[in-house]
Amino acid sequence: MLQKGDKAAEISLPDQNGTIHNLSGFSGKWVLVYFYPQDETSGCITEACGIRDNFPHFVESGVVVLGISPDSVERHKNFTEHHALPFTLLSDERKIALGAYGVLEDEKVMRTSFLINPQGVIEKVYEKVYPENHAEMVMSDLKQILQ
Repeated sequence: MLQKGDKAAEISLPDQNGTIHNLSGFSGKWVLVYFYPQDETSGCITEACGIRDNFPHFVESGVVVLGISPDSVERHKNFTEHHALPFTLLSDERKIALGAYGVLEDEKVMRTSFLINPQGVIEKVYEKVYPENHAEMVMSDLKQILQ
């Protein structure tokens, strides 16, 4: 698994609308990359809706949010529409990014997030994320980092 201080692995994946996003395209910005197991499961809904509900704080802080799971583009589209998610979900059906970040264990996705600084370096790793308070924890940590 990538750790704090590591260069973030490049990502080139389609979003819920089929548009390809590259992590390098967000150079100069803070990015939260959060990996999750599957759309429309209880923990994933809780985590995504927590980020949604705190999204204005992410925007104010200039943080781009990218959620990644092995679900399809179509499934991501339905998930974002069903829960009014205002951020980007990326489809990693071939599990390339999941493998590059080291968040697969026995082919299962470990709920893990990476806060990446504007230089593309991992500033913080969140392992074994608790969906209920993940968004608040990231925002709290970001405030401390930026002080």
